[in-house]
Amino acid sequence: MRNDIAGRRAERGWSQAHLAEELAVSRQTIISIEKGRFDPSLPLAFRLAALFETTIEDLFDPSA
Repeated sequence: MRNDIAGRRAERGWSQAHLAEELAVSRQTIISIEKGRFDPSLPLAFRLAALFETTIEDLFDPSA
């Protein structure tokens, strides 16, 4: 599944470690999500959307 996590994170000047800390997950989890190797759980997807002040649909493209 394609996502826009890395781009939105970069716009804010956040490191992967900072994002991981904000979400209480490991940096490896952020890396895996950004590379599309791991689809986050629904609760984590909601937390990501809230943190980036957007919707899950705007962050993730299930057709990719």
